[in-house]
Amino acid sequence: LLNINVGGKLFQIAYSVAAQYPITRLGKLALYTDPMKKLQLCDDYSVQKNEYFFDRDPSIFHYIFHFYRSGVLWIMDEMCPSNFVEEIEYWGIHLKYSQRCCRILFEEKQDELSEYLKIQKELEAELEPLVTAEHFEGKFLGGFRKSVWNLIENPYSSVPAKIIAVMSSFFVLISIVGMTLSTVEEMKQKTGKMWMEQLEMICAIFFTSEYLMRLISSSSFKKFLRAAFNAVDLVAILPFYIQILFENLDQGDDLYHEELDKMESVSKLGKVLKLIKLMRIFRILKLARHSTGLRAFGFTMRQCYQQVCCLLLFIAMGVFTFSALMHSVEHDVPGTNFTSIPYAWWWAAVSLSTVGYGDTVPDTVLGRMVAFGCISFGIILNGMPISILYNKFSDYYAKLKAHETSN
Repeated sequence: LLNINVGGKLFQIAYSVAAQYPITRLGKLALYTDPMKKLQLCDDYSVQKNEYFFDRDPSIFHYIFHFYRSGVLWIMDEMCPSNFVEEIEYWGIHLKYSQRCCRILFEEKQDELSEYLKIQKELEAELEPLVTAEHFEGKFLGGFRKSVWNLIENPYSSVPAKIIAVMSSFFVLISIVGMTLSTVEEMKQKTGKMWMEQLEMICAIFFTSEYLMRLISSSSFKKFLRAAFNAVDLVAILPFYIQILFENLDQGDDLYHEELDKMESVSKLGKVLKLIKLMRIFRILKLARHSTGLRAFGFTMRQCYQQVCCLLLFIAMGVFTFSALMHSVEHDVPGTNFTSIPYAWWWAAVSLSTVGYGDTVPDTVLGRMVAFGCISFGIILNGMPISILYNKFSDYYAKLKAHETSN
């Protein structure tokens, strides 16, 4: 008998039984005649007891021991897949010796664990700040830049940092409200326009100061430019300065400016200015920096992009299918709006989303049956991803919130 001591528990296996599996560790131990080679296979050897010692988990070795006796490797559901795979690789036993049903379930559990660890790693990367306090040691003005970094990037570091975080969100909201009010007809008058311009200037100054403080406190300029939040900050302040640049172009030519003001609504320059002003709407994305819910939503969309793309594919298939069916049954009706398949796309999209504007409706019985099928398909389609997305969102949100609380 081969005396095996695994983690303090003794097992006995016949040499002939272990030798049936020569590529395994115990099979080699039974077949080798050189004592030095045998010692390389185990952690220790007791000459008095003729016992080979292995510093491994004895609870898992029970399944290894059962394998040598029966030829079948059993896998229990409560086992950790990573630990079990590590153990059987140590003993030189392949997973193919297990039953097919157990192997399928085990591989599914392995895939779930791998996906979970991958998401955890990406979530930690999402939570990890661009720089930490250690990055400033030994650098130029390290203490000052560290103080600025804590003030801007770590709202939980001090009361002034919390105040700046609240002010940042407040100025974002004020800027969006100001942009909204600037489109109201009464606010386009001289007095209202002046107030809106002053409000925009104050917000732009605050956003610029905030951006410069982040730039100063950054330990790596390249990482700073690649960060998504910093790109959003840059988009938030660029429209203001580009607008000033366009409005002051050829400032010395007063006559040109008078003509430009008269023709601003129809000129190319006026259209560019309107487009630049519209870019200010992206300032609302700055709220994601201080909003756990928005960050969790963005992370959920990145993790579920396959499901979202699949949903968009189903929607596109439904739009094309039901628009073609509706056109085939309605195109002969006098005064119909379904004169072609592209004209029916809008109706199909509205019906699939179950919004139902009612601007375009079928007139025939067959058309209403197609519409009913389209609406039913839309209800089923819209209900499919809701539970998946919501469960993942709530899970990611809880983890982000727990990380913030622990800090």
